[in-house]
Amino acid sequence: AVVSTQSTGELEGWTTDFALPNVVWLAGFFNPQSFLTAIEQSTARKNEWPLDRMVLSVDVTKKWKEDFNSPPREGSYVHGLFMEGARWDSQSGMIADSRLKELTPACPVMFVKACTVDRQETKNMYECPVYKTKERGPTFVWTFNLKTKEKPEKWAIAGVALLLSA
Repeated sequence: AVVSTQSTGELEGWTTDFALPNVVWLAGFFNPQSFLTAIEQSTARKNEWPLDRMVLSVDVTKKWKEDFNSPPREGSYVHGLFMEGARWDSQSGMIADSRLKELTPACPVMFVKACTVDRQETKNMYECPVYKTKERGPTFVWTFNLKTKEKPEKWAIAGVALLLSA
């Protein structure tokens, strides 16, 4: 009931004024890939860049949904992601080892925007898969590059992923 109330509230707010919410609940979409693709498409169209050269850039903020009072000028703030196999350390702004008994800690709001592939930050990044559920495989959504000071292989071996449901 909580989920349906949350998604209904988000949808009502969005359709009332036809404006992008300050922070989008990514898990609220039946097909979150379409929303992420739309970010790429709108940026490509606005800047007259070829769509096939577009990628998403993800910056994890230090803030939570309630801390935002306006949407970004481009891209979108998204919330509702959980990390499995590790946690997001807001102090360092990087992936860190999990804490005991924290199986899927919530992540702060993420700023998702599009850029061309040649402008994408690739150094010290872990290509973190995003899934709708813990089931993984068929629930794959996207890959978000997240900052790390460790070798990305550490997180891959640990099976670190972002989930849209805890």
